[in-house]
Amino acid sequence: MDWQSGIRGFKSYLRLERSLSANTIEAYLRDVDKLVQYSDTLGGKSPDKFSTEDLKNFLKWVNELGMLPPTQARVLSGLKAFFKYLMIEDIIQSNPSALLESPKTTRKLPDTLSIIDINKLIDAIDLSKPEGMRNKAMLEVLYGCGLRVTELTTLRLSNLFLEIDFLKILGKGNKERLVPIGAEAVKFLKIFIEEKRVHIKPKAGREDFVFLNNRGNPISRVMVFLIIKTLAKNIDLNKSISPHTFRHSFATHLIEGGADLRAVQEMLGHESITTTEIYTHLDRDYLRDTIIQFHPRS
Repeated sequence: MDWQSGIRGFKSYLRLERSLSANTIEAYLRDVDKLVQYSDTLGGKSPDKFSTEDLKNFLKWVNELGMLPPTQARVLSGLKAFFKYLMIEDIIQSNPSALLESPKTTRKLPDTLSIIDINKLIDAIDLSKPEGMRNKAMLEVLYGCGLRVTELTTLRLSNLFLEIDFLKILGKGNKERLVPIGAEAVKFLKIFIEEKRVHIKPKAGREDFVFLNNRGNPISRVMVFLIIKTLAKNIDLNKSISPHTFRHSFATHLIEGGADLRAVQEMLGHESITTTEIYTHLDRDYLRDTIIQFHPRS
């Protein structure tokens, strides 16, 4: 079997059978492409001829290229999915990636913003500009609902249930979840939709997207990044932040305010509670106070 037909079938498998998002599929394909590059060093060995030893040598190869352990672990995850697909299609009889272990990684927590910093960023938006109210509504929703940036940019009018303070979100793997939305985010979202968005003519097929650019297309992930970076620069915020910083801050502020971890897990759309625990780093004072308040022998 050649690489081209294998990758083409793998892409269809991820999209149709596993219902993964376009971004996730592209990430998997990039991982497999690295193995294609490595196969060239083996004389163009086809995927069905790879052994466990070949894959071990591949991991040594990517390590020598300077890839950090978290990146290596992600690449291995993509390859495991690829060889699992080859097994399902009976292209290979045994899975060479089955016994491979991911490199040990240290879980580095991203920066979080204080409530004061969040307020400064949002207050720095110039509402006199045509895009001002859109940007304010976007950041209120991003922080108020803890959304991923892709969930924000693909948010649809038909999934807004503002009369009951909920949004229906299409998350990773096309999994839907209901997320509560606070009064402040609702207020600015309504103002944007009723007073500003009505003056933007959506491109054909884009009518249902909430956040549009001035050409009538859904706002891009890159543009959300740039908006946040510009605001941080305007308020002299000396932190490396991104849309995900808002999501992390959302979870952190909820936990520090006493929210139940399971509830936060549900709102973030995490399959595993372990993932939520990473996003909710608790400071020592909070942990100490929790023990003092709740432990029977405190």
